[in-house]
Amino acid sequence: MNSFSYTRASDVSSALRAVTADRDAVFIAGGTNLIDLMKENVARPPHLVDITRLPLNRIEELPEGGLRLGALVTNADTAYNAEVERRYPILSRAILSGASAQLRNMATNGGNLLQRTRCYYFYDTATPCNKRDPGAGCSAINGFNRIHAILGASDQCIAVHPSDMCVALAALEAVVRVTGKDGERTIPFADFHRLPGDTPNIDTTLRPDELVTSIDLPRKGFADHYAYLKVRDRASYAFALVSVAAALELDGDTITETRLALGGVAHKPWRDADAEAMLNGIKATKDHFDAVGEAIVRSARGFGHNTFKIELARRAVVRALQHAARVRRTS
Repeated sequence: MNSFSYTRASDVSSALRAVTADRDAVFIAGGTNLIDLMKENVARPPHLVDITRLPLNRIEELPEGGLRLGALVTNADTAYNAEVERRYPILSRAILSGASAQLRNMATNGGNLLQRTRCYYFYDTATPCNKRDPGAGCSAINGFNRIHAILGASDQCIAVHPSDMCVALAALEAVVRVTGKDGERTIPFADFHRLPGDTPNIDTTLRPDELVTSIDLPRKGFADHYAYLKVRDRASYAFALVSVAAALELDGDTITETRLALGGVAHKPWRDADAEAMLNGIKATKDHFDAVGEAIVRSARGFGHNTFKIELARRAVVRALQHAARVRRTS
């Protein structure tokens, strides 16, 4: 058993002071990922700062018409919120595709952003892992890598980001609000998570002394034409082999705007702006969707066991776009 100290913060300022005073301290809210990491000795924080009492548990309207999701709102409360369901159904669908009902009742929005990879080797402390122990090597590259990355990987790490919620947030172009000892700042969602490069142990651009306070959704939610497709090994409680969040704006059968984000294929939710732009101003047809699917995987690379994911991703993109083009809100 690893011993640790515990502090319950009563406000944001005291929470920030606690992690600033001890650089090894970590925040804990729902704990649905952190507790697993502690049980497996992947993470051994000496000090936990409980932030569950902070006033970050509301969903609020933004002046410009968007929606602010508090970092401590649970995934379940977010998915079932009436405004999220009505205006951002792709987000609700993605959240409900992830984990189990029990975990969604505990997991928080901020924690979902910060969850760590489910790479087998990352969790197995008997094997080398650059993400867990920088410089140790990557066991997955020449190991069993069926669930691993086909896009954006490096020779240091081929792990993937596990979140469903984050894939939808990437497609919606959400903004992450954080606060730290130097004040508040906003991070575009595309810039929040990192590709592995030479430092796969660093998952995000969040600074060690910063706390996620909210996720801001833009006014446009693509509520009429959207799809969240998750391909996995079993029907429930499984992480994605490939997932796709597809959002379209249509004028008749002509596409005026396209958003595509993929999960299960990279160290972060994957977007390809050039591939998305291929659809803008043309008809929503399968031939055009096929071309986009091919474009998205043109730089993909398999590592043996996961090479099948290249074709799987291409087909998933086409299928998600077909569904998004058909869906239209009726209420």
